[in-house]
Amino acid sequence: MAFTASTRLVRCGLWAYVVALGATAHAEGANSLKPLDSQLFHSLSRVGAPIVQPDQPLALYTTSRYDPEANKSFSHLSLLNTDSGESTQLTPEMEGERISSPMWLDQGTAGYVFRGALYRHNLEPATNGTLLYNATVGIGSATYRPATGTLFFTADVYSDGNISSVVEHRERERSRKDTAQVFDNLWARHWNKWMTPVKSNLFAVNVSVAGSAGGGQQEPGNEVNLMQKLAPVRDPLLRWDIESYAVTADGRRAAFVVRNPGPDMAWSTNVDLYLTSCDGSGQPELLTGASNGAASAPAFSADGTAVAWLQMETPGYESDIRRIFIHNVTTGETRTIARDWILSPHFMIWSADASTLHALVQDKGDNRVVNIDVATGKRTELTEAGSVNSIARLGADKLLSVYTNVTETADIYAIDAGSTEASMRRLTRVNQDKLQDIYLGAAEDFWFAGARGEQVHGWLVRPYDFNATQKYPLALLIHGGPQQANSHSFSFAQWNPNMYASAGFVTVQINFHGSAGYGQNFTDSIQGQWGGYPYEDLMAGVDHVLSSYKFVDPRRLVALGGSFGGYMANWLNAKTDRFAALVAHDGQFDMVSGYYATDELWFIEHDVGGVPFAAKDRPKFERFNPERLAAQFKTPTLFVHGASDFRLSLEQSLAPWALLRRRGIPARLVYFDNEDHWINHAGNSVRWYSEVLGWISQWTAVQPNTGVFRK
Repeated sequence: MAFTASTRLVRCGLWAYVVALGATAHAEGANSLKPLDSQLFHSLSRVGAPIVQPDQPLALYTTSRYDPEANKSFSHLSLLNTDSGESTQLTPEMEGERISSPMWLDQGTAGYVFRGALYRHNLEPATNGTLLYNATVGIGSATYRPATGTLFFTADVYSDGNISSVVEHRERERSRKDTAQVFDNLWARHWNKWMTPVKSNLFAVNVSVAGSAGGGQQEPGNEVNLMQKLAPVRDPLLRWDIESYAVTADGRRAAFVVRNPGPDMAWSTNVDLYLTSCDGSGQPELLTGASNGAASAPAFSADGTAVAWLQMETPGYESDIRRIFIHNVTTGETRTIARDWILSPHFMIWSADASTLHALVQDKGDNRVVNIDVATGKRTELTEAGSVNSIARLGADKLLSVYTNVTETADIYAIDAGSTEASMRRLTRVNQDKLQDIYLGAAEDFWFAGARGEQVHGWLVRPYDFNATQKYPLALLIHGGPQQANSHSFSFAQWNPNMYASAGFVTVQINFHGSAGYGQNFTDSIQGQWGGYPYEDLMAGVDHVLSSYKFVDPRRLVALGGSFGGYMANWLNAKTDRFAALVAHDGQFDMVSGYYATDELWFIEHDVGGVPFAAKDRPKFERFNPERLAAQFKTPTLFVHGASDFRLSLEQSLAPWALLRRRGIPARLVYFDNEDHWINHAGNSVRWYSEVLGWISQWTAVQPNTGVFRK
C-alpha cells in the first residue's frame, strides 16, 4: 500500500467539503432537523444529583454549562418542586469553578460549596448566597446534618492532620531551595498526580446556620479530623487518603473508605471501610478486615443502625463482582445478601423502612435501578431502557433520579420505588430549547455470535439525514476499561455516538467479552485474552452489521477508542487492514514497557496473569502485544495523549506514532499538555472532536468522479 502526495487532500478543505455536502443534503431533503455540531454539543447544560429536603417536596440541584465562544464555564443552584416539576434558579450563574455539594442547612436554607468555601442561601430566586464557613484550606465533598449542626467535608492536609497548620506547611514548601521529590515506594504517582505529603482527610465541624453571633461568617478553628486516630504511617507520602464517606441522618456516625497504605499499594486492591463516631472520641472500627479486596459505596439506614456497602473479595482484581454487605451497628453482626446475583451493583441507598436496598447496576447496556429485599435478597427491576446515574430517597415510596439515554441528555425524574413495573415521571428538561430541532439518532440494538460462540450485544445509530438508498461510512467506537461497557446514555465525553452520526457515520458500539453488565463470567473472560475474545467480537460485530444493514459501505470503515479502546486500535493496526483509519486515544502500544511505567500494577498483573520479569509469564505479555507486530502496522492513525496520564504514559502514543511516520504511513499526534487520561477541559474537548472527526472524515470521504479517498 502506497501513500503519495497525489492521494492526499488538505484536511481542512476536505472537512469543509463534507460539511457542505451534509448541509446540501439537509436543505434538499425532507428532514427538518439539524445535525448536532460541536459548538452546540459543548454548550449543553449538565444537571447534578438532586439533594432532597426530608420534610418537603423540594430538592436542590446544580446546573453547569460551557460557553464555547467565551471559553468560560458557568454553574448555578436551582430549587425543584418535586410535586409540580417547577424549577427556580436560586443563584446567578457563577463563572469558573463549579458550584458543588448542594445541601440543606434547615428547611428554609440551602447551602453549597463554591471555590472551596461554604455558602448559605435563603431560597430567594436570583440572589447570591452569603459566606458561612471558610477554612484555611479549600473544602471538598461536603454535607450537613441539621440535627447536630455539623458540617462534614474533605480537605487536603499534611501529615499532622491539622487544617490550621496547612498554610505554615505551604510556606515551608515554598521556601525550599530545591524541587527534588524522593520516593522509596512504588506508589509514587496515581492517575494524574505525583504523591506528596498532602492527603485528603474527613473533617467534622459545628456550623450554625446563622453564622457568627453577628450573623456573618463563622470562623474556622474547631474542626475534628475523623481519620486522625487511624494507625500512624511512617512514610508521609503513603498516608491515609479518603476515597468516599457516608454520615448517618442524625450526624452521630460516619463510615469512610480508604486505601490501606503500605509497601504493596501499587499491586494491591485492599481498600477498607471504617466506622467512627462523629465527635472524634473513639477509635475508628475496621469493618472489612476479613477481605483484601476493594470496598466502596457505604450507605446508612435511615435510623443509623445499619450500614451497607459493596465489597470485592478477590485481591488484586479491580473488576471483581461487588457483593452486598450489611453491618448491624448495635450488635456488631455483619452479613452478606443476594450472593446469587451475577450482576455487580455500583451504588445503593436504603428505603425509608430499611426493608429494601435500591441499587444501581449495569445490565445489558442499561444502568438500572433494582430493588433488593434485605431479608431474602430477592430483586425487582424498577427501570428498564436507558441509564440512571444517581438516586436519592424521596419520601416513603419514591426515588429522585438523574436519567439519560442515547437521545436525551440527563434530567431529573421521579421513580415509584414501590412499583413492580417501571414508572418514571420527568421533572426537568434542561436542554429542551437547545435540542428541539436537533437530530439525535436512537440506538438500534442487535445481538450476534461472538467469541466462544456466545451472544454479544451491540447497537448502532444511523447518520444524520439518513437515506436507505445511500451508502455510509461506519465508525466503530471501542470502549475502555476493558471491564466497563458502552451504555444507552447521552455522553458528554469524547464517545457520544450522535456526534459521529451527525458527521455522517453509521456509529457502532459493541460490548465485547470483558464488558460489564452481562454477568460476572462474561466480564472475567477477558483475563489473558486482551487481543483475543474482544478482537473476535469486534470483527464478528462489524461482519454482522455489514450483512444486516446494506446501507453501510464496507470500504469506508474506521475504528476509534480510548484507554483499552486505544490499545485495541493499535491491535487492529497489527491484525487487519479492513479499516480506512484509526484513532488511538491514550492507548497501550507495548505491553512490557507499559507494565513498568503504569501506576496501578494490580490491573495489568491480573488481566495478563503474571509479571513480565518472570520467564514463565513473559509469553503472556508478548502474546497480545501490538509492539511485537509493529512490522504489520499499515493503517493511517491519529494518536491523542495527555501529558499527565500516569495510567498509560505518553510514550505509549509517541512510539506507534514514530513507527508509522518512520515507515511512511500517515499518522498524526495530538498532544494536550494540561490533560491526563481523559479530556477534562471543555476547550480541549472542542479541539479533540475537531481533530478526530476531521481525521476519520478525511480517510472515508467520497470525492466526485474519483471514488473513495483512500485507495
